[in-house]
Formats: sequence, C-alpha cells, structure tokens
Amino acid sequence: RRIIADHMVMSKKVSPHVTNVLEVDVTKLVRWREKNKDVFFRHEGVKLTYMPMITEAVAKALVTYPQLNVSVDGYNILFKKHINIGIAVSLNDGNLIVPVVHDADHLNLNGLAVAIDSLAIKARDNKLMPEDIDGGTFTITNFGTFKSLFGTPIINQPQVAILGVGYIEKKPAVIETPEGDTIAIRHKMYLSLSYDHRVVDGMLGGNFLHFIADYLENWEG
Repeated sequence: RRIIADHMVMSKKVSPHVTNVLEVDVTKLVRWREKNKDVFFRHEGVKLTYMPMITEAVAKALVTYPQLNVSVDGYNILFKKHINIGIAVSLNDGNLIVPVVHDADHLNLNGLAVAIDSLAIKARDNKLMPEDIDGGTFTITNFGTFKSLFGTPIINQPQVAILGVGYIEKKPAVIETPEGDTIAIRHKMYLSLSYDHRVVDGMLGGNFLHFIADYLENWEG
C-alpha cells in the first residue's frame, strides 16, 4: 500500500494531469457480445468480458497515435517500440496491481481475452512473475467494475496517459433516422482519458479518445 501511495503522489507531482471524458454508445458492442459470448466460452474456455474489445481499441489507437506510447526522461520524449498495455486489477486485500499484456497490438481478440483472463487470475492468486508487471507503456483502469460512471485516473508513471472505463448502462437517446429524430434505448458508457500535459496537448488527447470511442461505437467483431 505504501509503494502505491508513493507512486501516486509522485505521479501527481511530476505530471500536470488533464482529463477528457466522452460518452460512448456501445449498443453494437453489447449486442455482439451477447450474441457471441457462449460460443466464445466454449472455444476459448474464458468468459468474454468487454475488456478485450476495449484493449483492442486502445492498441489500434496507440498504433495510430504513437505520441501517447511514450515516456518522459527529463526533457526527452522516449518513443516505445512495443505496445504493452497494463490493466489494473483489484486484489482481494484491497490493493491494486497492473499486469501487462505485452505486444497487445499483435494479438487478436481471442488472444487478448485469454491473456487478460490469465493475468487477472494470476494476480488474484498472487502468482504474477516480475515480467508480468514489467514494461507497460499505457494503462487501462475499469471503474465500471464498481458501477462508477467515470473517474479521473492518475497516470501510471513513467507512462503519459491512462484510460478510465465506466459502467455500461441503458439510457434514452435521440437517434437520427431518415424519417427524423426518434428516442431509443441505447447502451452508453463514459471513457475518461487522463494525460500528461507536458507532452500531450488537448487536440492529441481528444483525437486519441475519439478514435477509441469511434472504434467501439462501430464495433463489428
């Protein structure tokens, strides 16, 4: 707990945090998962959560916007060759650990789902190896696990950005149709991106977050 505390305080002191929030219509994603989760479980042996899809979207976004897959060393910006995405896991003792999916951009959805499930189990069983938590270049934290709508996460140093994922809930929304606007029930969630304003400006952070949102809103599987 003391290590986590020191790390969080250091992050706030080192990085000027800015957080952008977007509401995302994930109705297509929810329907796709509902349709495919049973077959997926039979084939892969793991439950299909939303985290593999979100991780895939983040990996694609980091390929498109490599300026967020960096770290800062003094006045130098270090671009990372690998996209290693850390996913925060709450442990049974109330602490937190961030196991890392290495080279996430090279894995398909099935590979991401298996890797994330395996790391989460190892984390909760206290069986993570040093390499399982080393080398992360970007982090995702899931506030939705606790039914929080969104949060303003603290950057996991020496990274420069972290994505917060909110709870998915049904909401009435105005939908544009050829016949005019109508109100429909849609599945919505908030994404929040905290980033280091030393190296990431608002346009870059906003474009990165929009990329992830668009990828999930237009999910095809």
